[in-house]
Amino acid sequence: MAHFVIMGCGRVGATLAHTLEDAGHSVAIIDQDDRAFRRLRQGFTGRKVTGVGFDRDTMKQAGVAEAYAFAAVSSGDNSNILATRVARETFHVPHVVARIYDPGRAEIYQRLGIPTVAAVRWSADQVLRRILPEQHLAGDFREPSGRLVLAELDLDAGWIGHSVSSIEKAADIRVAYLTRFGEGILPAAGTAYQDGDTVHAMLPVDRSSQVAQILAKAPAKESQ
Repeated sequence: MAHFVIMGCGRVGATLAHTLEDAGHSVAIIDQDDRAFRRLRQGFTGRKVTGVGFDRDTMKQAGVAEAYAFAAVSSGDNSNILATRVARETFHVPHVVARIYDPGRAEIYQRLGIPTVAAVRWSADQVLRRILPEQHLAGDFREPSGRLVLAELDLDAGWIGHSVSSIEKAADIRVAYLTRFGEGILPAAGTAYQDGDTVHAMLPVDRSSQVAQILAKAPAKESQ
């Protein structure tokens, strides 16, 4: 079980809160207007925090220091980006995502390494894919037989600086491409995994859990 903090209790925030709670995680949701919490179902057991989502004291009340992920899905682009930066840079939350309405602005923040989802193509599933590793493994693409999936993978920070080829060897996968500062790159023989990279790899569907477990741990010394 992990702890998740959501900023914004609109339709989207409430959907995320319910989905995460149903998956067995603990959830805290922040909104400036306590009337927004009426969108939460009866019996919701998560924390409801009234306050400004990017205020440090408010974020502390929501348990952001212990959070596995932070999702800013309020109606304001600036608030979402500011809250996401505070969560990542001040509280060192490992997984963050911001909902952005302006596609041009979303692209700028992606290039700065801030994961965003543009509202014009936004869905709750896309946010979940960025904060839940098991959702990543659902895959962006499956080949016709259904045996192989192209999936986003989460790697332990210990893999930073290791070559892509060592990642492939350790997990027995084929890395198709990396997303770095919002742009896709094809890895060469000597390409190293960097902080902030997203790894997209082809792997057998029936090995997805095993691959996730291998890469969720720091690599053995000989894997470098």
